[in-house]
Amino acid sequence: MATLFKNIKELLQVRTEPVKFVSGKEMNIIPTIKDAFLLVENGLISDFGSMRDCPSSNFDEVIDCTGKMVMPAWCDSHTHMVYAGNRESEFVDRINGLTYEEIANRGGGILNSAKTLQETSEDDLYNQSKVRLEEIIKLGTGAVEIKSGYGLTLEAELKMLRVIKRLKENYSIEIKATFLGAHALPKEFKNTSDYIDYVIEAILPIVAKENLAEYIDVFCETGYFSVEDTNRILEAGKQYGFTPKIHVNQFTAIGGVQAGVKHNALSVDHLEEMRDVDIEALRGSQTMPVALPGCSYFLSIPYTPARRIIDAGLPLALATDYNPGSAPSGNMNFVVSTACVKMKMTPEEAINASTINGAYAMGLQDKVGSITNGKLANLILTKPINSFGFIPYSFGENHIESIFLAGED
Repeated sequence: MATLFKNIKELLQVRTEPVKFVSGKEMNIIPTIKDAFLLVENGLISDFGSMRDCPSSNFDEVIDCTGKMVMPAWCDSHTHMVYAGNRESEFVDRINGLTYEEIANRGGGILNSAKTLQETSEDDLYNQSKVRLEEIIKLGTGAVEIKSGYGLTLEAELKMLRVIKRLKENYSIEIKATFLGAHALPKEFKNTSDYIDYVIEAILPIVAKENLAEYIDVFCETGYFSVEDTNRILEAGKQYGFTPKIHVNQFTAIGGVQAGVKHNALSVDHLEEMRDVDIEALRGSQTMPVALPGCSYFLSIPYTPARRIIDAGLPLALATDYNPGSAPSGNMNFVVSTACVKMKMTPEEAINASTINGAYAMGLQDKVGSITNGKLANLILTKPINSFGFIPYSFGENHIESIFLAGED
């Protein structure tokens, strides 16, 4: 199957040399080709360039992109989109003045979602989750990471991970699974040390045996899991071959960034509270900082200090944090817009953060995230727009005409 996209107004995120991620000043550069073509063969990008060099062979399909742009599909490296029910009542509680922490202390928050999920069948959980997955695909996401963590028991955590596996088997979007057993402390455990023992001894071996995840995560935060807890679970995960990813610095900075770098975490995510020592700890590492502006927007908490991170020469990725409690949206277009409006990122920086850097934060930099020969043709075809700056500018509009996964719309 060969598909030619021709007369592309501008082809975005063109990378002819292998690039794992971009950092610092490089984040403000998006390589593009104007008046371009793109050739897709058997689901992979096989050629691209200026229209003056456009091939004239017979193709199975030719798509005229006059006035429209083509770019890599969004890469959303942090979601919790496999969940049951919703938490809209807590939304009203926050409007009435309760904080996220106060709601959690009253039995809401993560424990509320865990109770609902534990009572939901696997088939029902799958059917709820596939609706969300189909919706984010329509919104331009071509690769997504999905975490467990709303189970908090052996049976429920495995249920979540098996649903993620079913989604991966039944949809052509790239999906990565993360085991987040240490998301909150269940009521039946008196302390985090005992619960970490349970996660390590009872759940982790089965997750590994059934090959249900590639990454292991922990909510390293005051009132949740300490740096000591984090070190224990990440060390145990690495013994089974799981790569670390960590929730850090959402409400307080307690050394989670340093723990992430120490364990060679693929990413450290949230980072709403960043000290100079946290930024310094990331220098020279291969750990990707990930910002989740949708969470800051929804909870009215500080935004990740993107300018300080990027101006320090570091990379940054953007993701949705799609979950029922603190970020009930998987719309990467909104994330890109919010990053520009609230975090003062340029459109170039936000697009890099949501494509090539997001791909790296999932270990998918060799498969998606840029227009590169041999990568999957996971693509966004926009409606006619003036420039790619219109994407974050038009935060209330759908600027996407078509989505292609492995070259198929």
